[in-house]
Amino acid sequence: MRIARELIRRLPKAELHVHLDGSLRPETLLELAAGEGLRLPFGTPEEARAYMRAHAAPDLARYLETFELTLQVLQTREELSRAAFELAEDAARENVWYLEVRFSPILHGRRGLSWGDAVEAVTAGLRAAEERFVIRTGTILCGIRSISPEHSLELARLAISLKGRGVAGFDLAGAEKGNPAKDHRAAFYEIRNHNVSSTVHAGEDFGPPSIHQALHYCGAHRIGHGTRLCEDGALMAYVNDHRIPLEMCLTSNVQTGAATLLGHPFRLYFDSGLRVTLNTDNRLVSDTTLTDEYDLACRTFLLDVYDLRRLLIHGFKSAFLPYEDKAHLLRGAVEAMDRLFEEHFPGGYQRLRSFL
Repeated sequence: MRIARELIRRLPKAELHVHLDGSLRPETLLELAAGEGLRLPFGTPEEARAYMRAHAAPDLARYLETFELTLQVLQTREELSRAAFELAEDAARENVWYLEVRFSPILHGRRGLSWGDAVEAVTAGLRAAEERFVIRTGTILCGIRSISPEHSLELARLAISLKGRGVAGFDLAGAEKGNPAKDHRAAFYEIRNHNVSSTVHAGEDFGPPSIHQALHYCGAHRIGHGTRLCEDGALMAYVNDHRIPLEMCLTSNVQTGAATLLGHPFRLYFDSGLRVTLNTDNRLVSDTTLTDEYDLACRTFLLDVYDLRRLLIHGFKSAFLPYEDKAHLLRGAVEAMDRLFEEHFPGGYQRLRSFL
């Protein structure tokens, strides 16, 4: 049975992997740039989307270069708060019930903004959105692979100090080639010893050894992307056995050359029982929404409603939330899902609810 895009939009969703600096509204990017007298290589929102799409290829390094444009206008408290608020608003309008927004304060200090102030600004924007929309949020602070491991350690300590006050976890982002995660293991040692959740970008533009380091040197609780995990069967089994979620981003992976769409291992992972989640990665740079990503997965990999239900549940189960909060959110989401599925497929939605 075909799953209508409108149903996907209405279903409750969790998004665990989205970068603030890659998810500005094009209108906001243009407005902020104009206010600061910055010249951009495009002049309309449509041109902005087209430019980003064209330059988000052919590999991860080139993809990351596009962020220089958005970072130029994310250097003040006001800019960061606005971007965070608008991202949460956009997510809420497509029924994302839970959103984890990641960013690196390291990249937002060009005009003297402290790392702590940057986090406070993003948290304030997200909290303002929570007060106006039906959404819960958290931030994930990112160390950068190509920047000093000492900075990652300092950032890890900042994340620890703000645990439970808006910060949900810690991440390591950036180009994998030539920048091994194990160089940053001191930061993750600190994170683990203070009981903070962590994720690591791995297996996107480098193979299974990158994922191995993320898990066994850094102790990651989730893996960002994990596209090349299938190249190591034993490691894939380990990830499956230990229920380590994969934060998959289909459109982004195709743009960076990590996989072709039809050759993407998503279906293999899903059918093998891995805890796969779907995410946008970067809403502006990849010109996508979470509804787009689920719709793409359903059409490409021929998912039925029961596949979709399980995939949605994976997202909520993998959230960096306290157990009781997560269980409560998941119960509400499942009840809402089942009502919507029954509404769209009256009398035909009778399978046992065996995924919890």
